[in-house]
Amino acid sequence: MRAGPVPVRFHATRAKTIPMSDAPAQSRRLPWIVAGDLNGFFGLVVDSLSILGFIAAALVGIFQFPAEVVFGRMFPGTALGVLVGNLVYTVMARCLALRSGRDDVTAMPLGLDAPTSIGMALLVLGPAYAGFLRQGMGSDAAALATWRLGMASLVVMGLLKLVMSFAGDWVTRVLPRAALLGSIGGAALALLGFLPLVETLRNPVVGIATLGLLLYVLVGRGRLPWKVPGVFAAFVAGTALYYGLGMAGLGVPGFRLPELQPPALVLPLPNAGFIAGLPYTVPYLPLLLPFGLLMVVGGINVAESARAAGDDYRTRDVLLAEAVSTLVAGVCGGVAQTTPYIGQPAYKHMGARHGYTLLAGLFIGLGGILGYVSMLVQWLPVAVLAPIIVYVGLDITVQAFHDSPRRHAPAVALAFLPAIAYLLVIKLGNPAWIPAQTFAALYEGADGHGLPELAAIVTLGNGFIITAMLWSTTLVALVEQRPRRAAAVLLLAALLTLVGVIHSVDPRGGIYLPWSLEGVRAIIAWQFAAGYAVLALLLGLLSLQRVAPMPQA
Repeated sequence: MRAGPVPVRFHATRAKTIPMSDAPAQSRRLPWIVAGDLNGFFGLVVDSLSILGFIAAALVGIFQFPAEVVFGRMFPGTALGVLVGNLVYTVMARCLALRSGRDDVTAMPLGLDAPTSIGMALLVLGPAYAGFLRQGMGSDAAALATWRLGMASLVVMGLLKLVMSFAGDWVTRVLPRAALLGSIGGAALALLGFLPLVETLRNPVVGIATLGLLLYVLVGRGRLPWKVPGVFAAFVAGTALYYGLGMAGLGVPGFRLPELQPPALVLPLPNAGFIAGLPYTVPYLPLLLPFGLLMVVGGINVAESARAAGDDYRTRDVLLAEAVSTLVAGVCGGVAQTTPYIGQPAYKHMGARHGYTLLAGLFIGLGGILGYVSMLVQWLPVAVLAPIIVYVGLDITVQAFHDSPRRHAPAVALAFLPAIAYLLVIKLGNPAWIPAQTFAALYEGADGHGLPELAAIVTLGNGFIITAMLWSTTLVALVEQRPRRAAAVLLLAALLTLVGVIHSVDPRGGIYLPWSLEGVRAIIAWQFAAGYAVLALLLGLLSLQRVAPMPQA
């Protein structure tokens, strides 16, 4: 583990430096902010801004949702959840540093979850707004009802996470590290690596320059003049390139100056709007419950990721903070759930400690209240925001292999594959690529060689994080020559398949009861479940053999 910057204390009588690690425990003063926190601050802020930017682009740009409701009602409460969660994680990190006597403890980063925020915008809020309009509501009334639906959705997911958080420590004891890190490693490579890389390359001059500078300072440990924070320098350079070349007419694809939404002071106070929105959530529960469950699993994984990097946070505390921040956001008007980011080791490598979460939480939270976050979301180009997410994805992917036992490397690699399927689902499910009628025909049409290929891809991608954990756990059990444990995991996978927690045959990823399925979807669900059951039976039979004990290493 790379040591971070060593803070010093100055005495009034003479300039004498005392390394933190050598100071007596009872007199040691832990600084709130170190130099590396600036890099972490910019990285974490950019993550949150990029998700807020996508929500605004999807609702306003695709569904013609009123911009004043997005920026004036949805964003302040959402930003407040980010503030609350980061403040809690800052306190947790400071307490761990004081308790352990270490000055290199890095706080858990918290922001907005990318997959479920995308899902909320494209699968819940946008379609709900369109549905309210079809029912004869005016634009303002439909927007208000949709906002209340978003609030209620966050409360539902927050309550689920609150209840499930108490099982977090048990899960970390049961599942191998390869399963926990491999599942988020695949998500990091596919969703945090590839998807933002595509956005980066849509403006090649700006994107490649920004990404290259980030890799120079964060991976290559390159130095910049005057000790300028590397992430900040990359953002300034990328933004200057974008607007400089664009305004000069030198060929920046899709360049345009944003239409600014004027900032306004909005206090995200608790309100009862979520209660009125609860009835609207009923048709969307098959989506909302998996969204919340995925965040519980993701929180467990990132806690293990931080533990592997040297910071031993209790999993239950990580999940409770996440659940509380989501509930606060929902009650106060937010529509996107918070989550601990999978990039804690990446922020540690940047030299960040616990000041970066304090700064980022205050910046995003106050920005939602004062309105400057909305302005930044409109002015920061995506080609500048995306490269930092690419870096975080790379760092987590590497950690999945480094911090798992070497003999478990095949299990880590296997856990990547469902995330690739989910990546294809995101792209193939885009109606701009494949019209909805064509997608449905491809999903349910057979070609004489088995199930429809698109159906296999969609079914593999739905519930990909949990699928990856189960696959990796099974393979680790086989590597350790424990076929009965592997068979038990496969039987669990079969049961989860039948209700759509994994391998949902609903293209949107919803859950269901198996006897409610019909036609091709019923065949797909039972085929996948039967596949797991048959393999479990075979492994159970093989476990009856008398096997010689494994030689000691």
